[in-house]
Amino acid sequence: MDPLRSLRHQPVKASIRMGAEVDSELGHEKHVAPRARFEDVPEEKASSPQPGNHSIPVGFRTLSVQVTESVHQGKPSDDVTNFFGTLIFHTVDVKNLCNMFGITPERGLDNESAARNIQRDGKNTITQPKPKYIWKLLSYLFGGFCSILWAGVVIFFICWQPLSNPPSPTNLALAILTLMVILSQASFSAFQDWSTGRVMNSILDLLPSECVVIREGKTTKMPASELAVGDVVLLSVGNKVPADMRLIETSNDVRFDRAVLTGESEEIEGSTEDMGETFLEAPNIALMGTHVTNGSAKGVVVLTGPRTVMGRISKLTATTKIKSTLIQQEIMRFTYIIVFCTLALAISIVIVWSAWLHRLHPTYMSVVSMLTNVMGCIIAFIPEGMPIAVTVCLSLIARRMKSINVLPKSLSTVETLGCVTAICSDKTGTLTQNKMSVISAGFVDAAYTAQEFQEERNNDKAGQLAAIRQLHEAAVLCNGATFDSATADLPLAEREINGDATDGAILRFTEPFGDAAAIRSSNVQAFQIPFNSRNKWMLTMYPASTNTSEKRPESLLFVKGAPDVLIPRCSSYWSAQTNDVQSFDAQAKSKLVATQEKWSREGQRVILVCMRHYTPYATLGSNDFAPEIARSGVESLTIVGLLGLMDPPRPEITQTVSDCRRAGVRFFMVTGDFGLTAAAIARQIGIITYAAEPDRLADVTKQINTLPVPLPSGRNADVRIQRSLVLEGNDLLLFDEPHWDVATLYEEIVFARTTPEQKLSIVEALQKRDQVVAVTGDGVNDAPALKKADVGVAIVTGSDVAIEASDLVLMGSFSSIVEGIRLGRLVFQNLQKCIAYLLPAGSWSEAWPVILNVYLGVPLPLSSFLMVIICCFTDLVPCLSLIMEQEEFDLLTLPPRHHRRDHLITSKIYLQAYGFVGMMETITAHAMFFLYMYKYAGIPVHALFLCFENYTEGFYGHSMEDLIRFNNTGQCVYFVTVVILQWGNLLSVRNKRLSILQADPIRKQRRNPWILLGCTLAFIIAVFVTMVPGLQRLFGTAPVPIEFWLIPLPLALGILFMDEIRKLLVRTFPKGPVARISW
Repeated sequence: MDPLRSLRHQPVKASIRMGAEVDSELGHEKHVAPRARFEDVPEEKASSPQPGNHSIPVGFRTLSVQVTESVHQGKPSDDVTNFFGTLIFHTVDVKNLCNMFGITPERGLDNESAARNIQRDGKNTITQPKPKYIWKLLSYLFGGFCSILWAGVVIFFICWQPLSNPPSPTNLALAILTLMVILSQASFSAFQDWSTGRVMNSILDLLPSECVVIREGKTTKMPASELAVGDVVLLSVGNKVPADMRLIETSNDVRFDRAVLTGESEEIEGSTEDMGETFLEAPNIALMGTHVTNGSAKGVVVLTGPRTVMGRISKLTATTKIKSTLIQQEIMRFTYIIVFCTLALAISIVIVWSAWLHRLHPTYMSVVSMLTNVMGCIIAFIPEGMPIAVTVCLSLIARRMKSINVLPKSLSTVETLGCVTAICSDKTGTLTQNKMSVISAGFVDAAYTAQEFQEERNNDKAGQLAAIRQLHEAAVLCNGATFDSATADLPLAEREINGDATDGAILRFTEPFGDAAAIRSSNVQAFQIPFNSRNKWMLTMYPASTNTSEKRPESLLFVKGAPDVLIPRCSSYWSAQTNDVQSFDAQAKSKLVATQEKWSREGQRVILVCMRHYTPYATLGSNDFAPEIARSGVESLTIVGLLGLMDPPRPEITQTVSDCRRAGVRFFMVTGDFGLTAAAIARQIGIITYAAEPDRLADVTKQINTLPVPLPSGRNADVRIQRSLVLEGNDLLLFDEPHWDVATLYEEIVFARTTPEQKLSIVEALQKRDQVVAVTGDGVNDAPALKKADVGVAIVTGSDVAIEASDLVLMGSFSSIVEGIRLGRLVFQNLQKCIAYLLPAGSWSEAWPVILNVYLGVPLPLSSFLMVIICCFTDLVPCLSLIMEQEEFDLLTLPPRHHRRDHLITSKIYLQAYGFVGMMETITAHAMFFLYMYKYAGIPVHALFLCFENYTEGFYGHSMEDLIRFNNTGQCVYFVTVVILQWGNLLSVRNKRLSILQADPIRKQRRNPWILLGCTLAFIIAVFVTMVPGLQRLFGTAPVPIEFWLIPLPLALGILFMDEIRKLLVRTFPKGPVARISW
């Protein structure tokens, strides 16, 4: 019998033993296990053991070593919970689990087995759900203005036939043209989705997704996508779990945040023990996509890619409703207003025609003419080119953001950046380079530079300097960092380190002297509590007794962490003067605190290293052991020494802080570091600029009763407290609302010794007081604040948790956040300019011809066809040139935009577009129409008003054919006039305040060659539309006399000149009536 097939009918333990036998028979190495197949076994029988039929549970089908996916008939179940309820990885002990995969915790998989497993199971990636193209297509075709335009298509087709007899080719052509407009808008929307989506999806490729793996006995980093089932992975605080893993070793305080899967904010404690839960609930299972928020662990990968919990759930959550961005909301708001006005005007035309025109002037306007006018009204009032302009603009945003190494997860982030009023930044790794190095080492009664300490240790051949030797040993053994074995051949300074920056700096400091490797090899660590932001210390434990038969063996504990946290727990210290242990009295404490404060004022991060002998009551590995060590193991400590670490500020950070403050954005430091250290770094980089000592809690308390009523907003720089403030976590515990009212008014603030919860409360307090808050950070402790902030900004080199929680990722220099703010403000202004340019001609100047035709009986001055040409062609091309405009002035000198009051389209823009420029264009274009009718047809203006059905055969001696020709030519005159007048509008709208003499499109400072190109293309389109014979026959266009091409040119300059007068009044009288109503 085939031994592989026999595995299907064996109990679990039997399958493990048989696996070893088969391994031997097949001639593989011991760490390579065979694979069993369930090719003819139904899933129900392979899923769970039945009485009398000891089949292997379905969980083993996903093992990378013994089991592959079964081939069965029937539809697979979509019930994720039921599927994972049958898995038993969490119930098998560690030894048997490793035997299943043919591995050991120390060696892991070999490369050959890993490659074979990846080939069989696929890469460790989750397949993205396929877009629902039908729904997308429908949204493109019927969303926004398109829904109204479809009504026009129907109306034009009806007017073609059966209402027209014979069928009207003009109405058929208009229906097709309107369809083309809809398709063009849909195409641009689809292009935007594709283009923007491509840029946003590039985040997945650019963000780090590495994990630390043991392969063939070597610890190395590799992409998470290259993980194979059976790999042994090392997890540490801040990591995102790269696959579903069974934990085989933990630090006893490891915790996981499963909120991404469960939605619950409560952290889950990790364990190596089976607690009897299901696979989904077992504490010894780490699930893909969850985050390590505390501690460290080692685990074996049991499920990868689509087989993981995350992968299977993603199939069930493929339909995710995307929230509209702020820009989309603003555009929809504008769309609703325009559609409402359009429908109101169209309905009024129908009512007027039915109640008045059809009765009193029955031959003036037929049903076809009325419907054509209604559609003309709809086309006139809707600026069809605006969605295309916005689409192109947003696509440009995505590219420009990427070009400055800023990756937003959504476009709304860019817009929100322009509104930010306060940045709360972490220090280590964000404001600093996260390249720590030990520069000082000392004791209660002595201090050395790092080089002096190393020399003293190397010169101590006789072992007389016991204190120095003890500090070196403690620094070696109380360390959670390790060198990456893949870089073992490189010089020490170039070797990569697995671990946090602090431990890495101490590891590099201790490695080159005092035989650090021998110290590590002769001491086997029994237990560890990694550093976390709550305790602010880490602990390692080693056996102090070689007698393993003792029931309660003594252990040697090493503890290192924040001095202010550990000093109250110390009772003795190693003296560098006497080289023995002394009592830690008040005098010794004052010396130690003085050294700590001196180093902190120099910007050093001070670490206190302690030790003690301790005999635990609980058994190692029991549930009571870790709590006992955390509670009792850090009492009665002996101070070994101090280490001073320096993390240099990023070279660009000083200028970045200055630029942010110039932009009206307050820059706060929020760190877990010691107050003096944080304040020293803050002074170095310009967060604290006032020469006086910063205020403290007592100063805040004194000012509570002096606040004016009502409370001023911190957005107003004039009411802020022009001093610095330094607060620590203990101060925040005493804060209530009045304290926050005062503190948030300070111009410069440093929050030190803060916990993740306090960072979150800082963000909430600022937001409650009308601040738009950006939080920058790179660590796990920054994640809650990053999520809560209006804009969460992560550093690409930061932890997976921070990147996951952020809205925006900085891929390069930290200064790019300033460019992000600038670009957010520039994009907002350019969109406003685009809209202000489109509305006068694309809406206002097109609506009035219809109004005059319906209400005042004037022959239609502008046809529906020419309205579409203006909206979608002659206006659109120049409009796109405005997207390329540079900033009118330094946008960082403006205060942040108020996101609740300053809308994308405001009443001031409507006044500029409709009441000022739009009215001038409308009057001028009508004047040119009437001038042509008078000069070439001999019809005075007054005769055209209230003309109605009189405009027919014999009117002023003209035949009906001549009257139609005059009207068609007059419509083209109106069209050409609007096109040329828009050139003046284009030049004026480029600047809200500056004169064209100060910011012309030719000189280098504000050069925009696209302006000339846009105007040229608009001119070519106008010539093409009026001169092509086929369009003349189909749409009733006609050649325009040469003088009507020339007369509008000075009139366009007149529009520019009028706007120049407005700008001059605004600049001269910035608080005058014109300035108050100007956009």
